[in-house]
Amino acid sequence: MKIFGILVCVFLLTAICMAEETEYFDWKGSKLVASKNYTDALANFEKALSQDPRYIDAWIHKGDTQRVLKDYNGSLATYNAALQIDSKKAAAWSGITEAYTALKDLPNATIAAAKATELDNSKGNWLREGNLLQTQEMYQEAVTKYEGALTVDPLYKDALYKKGVMLMALSNYAEAAKQFDQALQIDPKFKQAYVAKGVILEANGKYVEAEQAYEKALEIDPAYGTALAYKMQVLLALKKPEEAMQIFVKI
Repeated sequence: MKIFGILVCVFLLTAICMAEETEYFDWKGSKLVASKNYTDALANFEKALSQDPRYIDAWIHKGDTQRVLKDYNGSLATYNAALQIDSKKAAAWSGITEAYTALKDLPNATIAAAKATELDNSKGNWLREGNLLQTQEMYQEAVTKYEGALTVDPLYKDALYKKGVMLMALSNYAEAAKQFDQALQIDPKFKQAYVAKGVILEANGKYVEAEQAYEKALEIDPAYGTALAYKMQVLLALKKPEEAMQIFVKI
Protein backbone atom coordinates (compact mmCIF):
# COMPACT_ATOMS: atom_id res chain seq x y z
CA MET A 1 0.00 0.00 0.00
CA LYS A 2 2.87 2.31 0.85
CA ILE A 3 4.51 1.60 -2.53
CA PHE A 4 1.25 2.39 -4.30
CA GLY A 5 1.05 5.69 -2.45
CA ILE A 6 4.60 6.54 -3.46
CA LEU A 7 3.82 5.74 -7.10
CA VAL A 8 0.78 8.02 -7.01
CA CYS A 9 2.87 10.84 -5.58
CA VAL A 10 5.54 10.35 -8.24
CA PHE A 11 2.86 10.37 -10.94
CA LEU A 12 1.30 13.58 -9.64
CA LEU A 13 4.65 15.30 -9.28
CA THR A 14 5.62 14.27 -12.82
CA ALA A 15 2.34 15.65 -14.18
CA ILE A 16 2.84 18.92 -12.32
CA CYS A 17 6.41 19.24 -13.55
CA MET A 18 5.37 18.55 -17.13
CA ALA A 19 2.62 21.19 -16.90
CA GLU A 20 5.12 23.69 -15.55
CA GLU A 21 7.56 22.83 -18.35
CA THR A 22 4.81 23.27 -20.95
CA GLU A 23 3.93 26.70 -19.61
CA TYR A 24 7.61 27.61 -19.44
CA PHE A 25 8.27 26.73 -23.08
CA ASP A 26 5.16 28.66 -24.17
CA TRP A 27 6.25 31.65 -22.05
CA LYS A 28 9.79 31.47 -23.41
CA GLY A 29 8.48 31.31 -26.98
CA SER A 30 6.34 34.39 -26.38
CA LYS A 31 9.35 36.26 -25.00
CA LEU A 32 11.36 35.31 -28.09
CA VAL A 33 8.53 36.56 -30.31
CA ALA A 34 8.67 39.89 -28.48
CA SER A 35 12.38 40.10 -29.32
CA LYS A 36 11.62 39.08 -32.94
CA ASN A 37 13.52 35.80 -32.66
CA TYR A 38 10.80 33.88 -34.45
CA THR A 39 12.74 30.74 -35.35
CA ASP A 40 13.67 29.97 -31.75
CA ALA A 41 10.17 30.98 -30.66
CA LEU A 42 8.66 28.32 -32.92
CA ALA A 43 11.04 25.74 -31.48
CA ASN A 44 9.81 26.54 -27.98
CA PHE A 45 6.16 26.36 -28.96
CA GLU A 46 6.89 22.95 -30.49
CA LYS A 47 8.50 21.85 -27.21
CA ALA A 48 5.43 23.00 -25.32
CA LEU A 49 3.19 21.01 -27.65
CA SER A 50 5.38 17.92 -27.44
CA GLN A 51 4.84 18.06 -23.67
CA ASP A 52 1.09 18.66 -23.98
CA PRO A 53 -0.52 18.45 -27.44
CA ARG A 54 -3.74 19.93 -26.01
CA TYR A 55 -2.11 23.10 -24.68
CA ILE A 56 -4.17 25.41 -26.84
CA ASP A 57 -2.29 28.65 -26.12
CA ALA A 58 0.86 27.17 -27.64
CA TRP A 59 -1.08 26.30 -30.81
CA ILE A 60 -2.35 29.88 -31.06
CA HIS A 61 1.07 31.40 -30.40
CA LYS A 62 2.65 29.06 -32.94
CA GLY A 63 0.08 30.08 -35.55
CA ASP A 64 0.62 33.76 -34.83
CA THR A 65 4.38 33.32 -35.25
CA GLN A 66 3.94 31.46 -38.53
CA ARG A 67 1.85 34.38 -39.79
CA VAL A 68 4.62 36.83 -38.89
CA LEU A 69 6.96 34.64 -40.96
CA LYS A 70 4.38 34.72 -43.80
CA ASP A 71 3.81 30.98 -43.59
CA TYR A 72 0.09 31.55 -43.96
CA ASN A 73 -0.88 28.04 -45.00
CA GLY A 74 1.12 26.64 -42.11
CA SER A 75 -0.61 29.00 -39.71
CA LEU A 76 -4.03 27.93 -41.01
CA ALA A 77 -3.17 24.30 -40.23
CA THR A 78 -2.00 25.32 -36.75
CA TYR A 79 -5.12 27.35 -35.95
CA ASN A 80 -7.30 24.51 -37.16
CA ALA A 81 -5.43 22.18 -34.82
CA ALA A 82 -6.35 24.56 -32.00
CA LEU A 83 -9.99 24.46 -33.07
CA GLN A 84 -9.93 20.67 -32.87
CA ILE A 85 -9.32 21.18 -29.15
CA ASP A 86 -11.76 24.07 -28.70
CA SER A 87 -13.97 25.10 -31.61
CA LYS A 88 -14.99 28.24 -29.71
CA LYS A 89 -11.50 29.69 -29.38
CA ALA A 90 -11.97 33.22 -30.73
CA ALA A 91 -8.21 33.82 -31.03
CA ALA A 92 -7.93 30.90 -33.48
CA TRP A 93 -10.77 32.25 -35.64
CA SER A 94 -9.14 35.67 -35.54
CA GLY A 95 -5.80 34.21 -36.66
CA ILE A 96 -7.54 32.35 -39.50
CA THR A 97 -9.13 35.63 -40.56
CA GLU A 98 -5.77 37.35 -40.75
CA ALA A 99 -4.15 34.46 -42.60
CA TYR A 100 -6.88 34.30 -45.23
CA THR A 101 -6.77 38.08 -45.58
CA ALA A 102 -3.02 37.92 -46.23
CA LEU A 103 -3.69 35.22 -48.84
CA LYS A 104 -6.33 37.53 -50.39
CA ASP A 105 -8.98 34.88 -49.84
CA LEU A 106 -11.55 37.41 -48.67
CA PRO A 107 -14.65 35.16 -48.70
CA ASN A 108 -13.04 32.70 -46.27
CA ALA A 109 -11.58 35.58 -44.25
CA THR A 110 -15.09 37.02 -43.92
CA ILE A 111 -16.53 33.71 -42.72
CA ALA A 112 -13.80 33.36 -40.10
CA ALA A 113 -14.16 37.00 -39.04
CA ALA A 114 -17.88 36.51 -38.46
CA LYS A 115 -17.14 33.50 -36.26
CA ALA A 116 -14.59 35.52 -34.27
CA THR A 117 -17.15 38.29 -33.71
CA GLU A 118 -19.78 35.77 -32.65
CA LEU A 119 -17.41 34.50 -29.96
CA ASP A 120 -15.86 37.85 -29.03
CA ASN A 121 -18.28 40.75 -29.33
CA SER A 122 -15.55 43.40 -29.47
CA LYS A 123 -15.76 46.60 -31.49
CA GLY A 124 -12.51 45.75 -33.28
CA ASN A 125 -13.95 42.48 -34.54
CA TRP A 126 -17.06 44.25 -35.85
CA LEU A 127 -14.86 46.83 -37.58
CA ARG A 128 -12.73 44.13 -39.20
CA GLU A 129 -15.83 42.42 -40.56
CA GLY A 130 -16.99 45.71 -42.03
CA ASN A 131 -13.62 46.38 -43.62
CA LEU A 132 -13.58 42.96 -45.26
CA LEU A 133 -17.06 43.51 -46.68
CA GLN A 134 -16.08 46.99 -47.88
CA THR A 135 -13.12 45.53 -49.77
CA GLN A 136 -15.56 43.18 -51.51
CA GLU A 137 -17.83 46.15 -52.37
CA MET A 138 -20.61 44.84 -50.13
CA TYR A 139 -21.36 48.30 -48.83
CA GLN A 140 -24.75 47.83 -47.20
CA GLU A 141 -23.53 44.73 -45.39
CA ALA A 142 -20.48 46.68 -44.24
CA VAL A 143 -22.71 49.41 -42.80
CA THR A 144 -24.43 46.78 -40.66
CA LYS A 145 -21.10 45.64 -39.24
CA TYR A 146 -19.96 49.19 -38.46
CA GLU A 147 -23.27 49.70 -36.69
CA GLY A 148 -22.47 46.58 -34.67
CA ALA A 149 -19.21 48.20 -33.59
CA LEU A 150 -21.09 51.35 -32.60
CA THR A 151 -23.52 49.31 -30.52
CA VAL A 152 -20.52 48.19 -28.48
CA ASP A 153 -18.99 51.68 -28.39
CA PRO A 154 -21.10 54.62 -29.65
CA LEU A 155 -18.00 56.84 -29.52
CA TYR A 156 -15.91 54.60 -31.78
CA LYS A 157 -14.70 57.20 -34.27
CA ASP A 158 -13.23 54.71 -36.74
CA ALA A 159 -16.58 52.95 -37.10
CA LEU A 160 -18.38 56.28 -37.51
CA TYR A 161 -15.94 57.27 -40.23
CA LYS A 162 -16.10 53.96 -42.08
CA LYS A 163 -19.89 53.90 -41.85
CA GLY A 164 -19.90 57.39 -43.35
CA VAL A 165 -17.67 56.29 -46.22
CA MET A 166 -19.99 53.36 -46.94
CA LEU A 167 -23.03 55.66 -46.91
CA MET A 168 -21.23 57.86 -49.44
CA ALA A 169 -20.72 54.82 -51.64
CA LEU A 170 -24.47 54.19 -51.31
CA SER A 171 -25.16 57.84 -52.31
CA ASN A 172 -26.62 58.67 -48.89
CA TYR A 173 -24.58 61.85 -48.51
CA ALA A 174 -26.69 63.58 -45.85
CA GLU A 175 -26.46 60.67 -43.45
CA ALA A 176 -22.78 60.20 -44.27
CA ALA A 177 -22.06 63.82 -43.32
CA LYS A 178 -23.69 63.21 -39.94
CA GLN A 179 -21.29 60.33 -39.28
CA PHE A 180 -18.30 62.53 -40.06
CA ASP A 181 -19.62 65.31 -37.84
CA GLN A 182 -20.02 62.85 -34.96
CA ALA A 183 -16.49 61.53 -35.51
CA LEU A 184 -15.13 65.09 -35.43
CA GLN A 185 -16.98 65.83 -32.20
CA ILE A 186 -15.15 62.89 -30.66
CA ASP A 187 -11.79 63.78 -32.23
CA PRO A 188 -11.48 67.32 -33.68
CA LYS A 189 -8.13 66.30 -35.21
CA PHE A 190 -9.57 63.46 -37.30
CA LYS A 191 -8.17 64.71 -40.61
CA GLN A 192 -9.75 61.97 -42.75
CA ALA A 193 -13.22 63.04 -41.61
CA TYR A 194 -12.58 66.63 -42.72
CA VAL A 195 -11.58 65.42 -46.18
CA ALA A 196 -14.66 63.20 -46.41
CA LYS A 197 -16.86 66.16 -45.47
CA GLY A 198 -15.12 68.22 -48.12
CA VAL A 199 -15.84 65.62 -50.79
CA ILE A 200 -19.56 65.71 -49.94
CA LEU A 201 -19.60 69.51 -50.00
CA GLU A 202 -17.75 69.56 -53.32
CA ALA A 203 -20.16 67.02 -54.81
CA ASN A 204 -22.99 69.37 -53.86
CA GLY A 205 -21.27 72.29 -55.56
CA LYS A 206 -20.32 73.97 -52.27
CA TYR A 207 -16.75 74.66 -53.31
CA VAL A 208 -15.90 77.35 -50.76
CA GLU A 209 -17.09 75.19 -47.85
CA ALA A 210 -15.26 72.20 -49.35
CA GLU A 211 -12.02 74.19 -49.53
CA GLN A 212 -12.46 75.13 -45.87
CA ALA A 213 -12.90 71.47 -44.93
CA TYR A 214 -9.72 70.49 -46.78
CA GLU A 215 -7.91 73.38 -45.14
CA LYS A 216 -8.99 72.09 -41.73
CA ALA A 217 -7.36 68.77 -42.53
CA LEU A 218 -4.19 70.55 -43.64
CA GLU A 219 -4.06 72.56 -40.42
CA ILE A 220 -3.78 69.21 -38.66
CA ASP A 221 -1.30 67.75 -41.15
CA PRO A 222 0.18 70.21 -43.68
CA ALA A 223 1.72 67.35 -45.68
CA TYR A 224 -1.50 65.32 -45.94
CA GLY A 225 -1.41 64.36 -49.61
CA THR A 226 -5.09 63.46 -49.96
CA ALA A 227 -6.21 66.82 -48.60
CA LEU A 228 -3.72 68.65 -50.81
CA ALA A 229 -4.98 66.86 -53.93
CA TYR A 230 -8.63 67.62 -53.14
CA LYS A 231 -7.87 71.23 -52.27
CA MET A 232 -6.08 71.66 -55.60
CA GLN A 233 -9.10 70.21 -57.38
CA VAL A 234 -11.55 72.54 -55.65
CA LEU A 235 -9.33 75.57 -56.29
CA LEU A 236 -9.49 74.80 -60.00
CA ALA A 237 -13.29 74.64 -59.70
CA LEU A 238 -13.17 78.06 -58.00
CA LYS A 239 -11.14 79.44 -60.94
CA LYS A 240 -8.00 79.84 -58.84
CA PRO A 241 -5.43 78.14 -61.08
CA GLU A 242 -2.40 79.91 -59.62
CA GLU A 243 -3.19 78.73 -56.07
CA ALA A 244 -3.90 75.26 -57.42
CA MET A 245 -0.53 75.13 -59.18
CA GLN A 246 1.24 76.11 -55.97
CA ILE A 247 -0.17 72.94 -54.46
CA PHE A 248 0.58 70.88 -57.56
CA VAL A 249 4.30 71.52 -57.29
CA LYS A 250 4.22 70.22 -53.71
CA ILE A 251 2.61 66.91 -54.60
